[in-house]
Amino acid sequence: MAWLEMTLNTPQGSVNALVTELTALGFEDLCIEDQQEFESFLEENREYWDYIDESLEKQLQGLSRVKLYLEDTDAENLKKLRAFAEKKGLPLEEKALPDTDWSESWKENYPPQEVGRSLVVLPYWLSEDYRGDRKMVVLDPGLTFGTGAHPSTQMVMEVMENVVKPGFHCLDLGSGSGILSIAGLRLGAESAIGIDIDPKAEDIARENAAYNGFAAPAFTALTGNVTEDTALMDTLAANRYDLVLVNIVADVIIGLAPVLPHFLNESSTLICSGILDTRLSDVLDALTAAGLTVTATKAKDDWRCVTAIRKYI
Repeated sequence: MAWLEMTLNTPQGSVNALVTELTALGFEDLCIEDQQEFESFLEENREYWDYIDESLEKQLQGLSRVKLYLEDTDAENLKKLRAFAEKKGLPLEEKALPDTDWSESWKENYPPQEVGRSLVVLPYWLSEDYRGDRKMVVLDPGLTFGTGAHPSTQMVMEVMENVVKPGFHCLDLGSGSGILSIAGLRLGAESAIGIDIDPKAEDIARENAAYNGFAAPAFTALTGNVTEDTALMDTLAANRYDLVLVNIVADVIIGLAPVLPHFLNESSTLICSGILDTRLSDVLDALTAAGLTVTATKAKDDWRCVTAIRKYI
């Protein structure tokens, strides 16, 4: 089956109207590439982003277009789209795509990721054929954040190798795919609780844990925001954890800092990551103000990982 990539270019500010018209014509699965839409999205979700790939920003510079993909034999829709573009006076670019099994080719972007001395992150379709001696962390990498490729996640896992001991109880705030909770269990922890504000993450983390043979009570996935949900925080704080993990972004870590001591005892370790080097001092100040003592920092590329403990007088 051969496919055509059809690109409709439109003036800045009109991409939403174009999408509405295309949808009304019966075209679905549209891909929007628009600088203004991208910048608006970032502005509306500023608290979740510390860093945006400059290459992505450059790719979108000045763009306002919609892409869709049609089979080269779909004469009816091709005719309809060409007539629409001509009527609207919009440039229409057509590009033939190579004959590829697109439903499977995306998997090539997820090779095994060796992390630290003893861990390897594997997509589930490679796990049965793995013959190495590393501890496997098996994931469905296409579902949510946390595939083991990002420096912030790798640094946490590297620190965990030196921290986790058999019988540990872990708390993972902002757990995403559940990768850190699963890594903790692989390293010998007795239990891990993963919490994320995104309800979808709860099911995804539970599914990923199952790929690794973990289920409750070893692994528990929850949805919630510990800074806003007092009942959830009280329930979690009723226990103390040997290891608390926070791999998010600087602003979220700063917001969490005042509640983090509630989850720690005199022998607990806190690992925070997802921190850009330009925001490190802000995070260190927030952790110190919350009564925590920073014991180490780790660097990889532009990212920083912080290890801390709770001060006891």
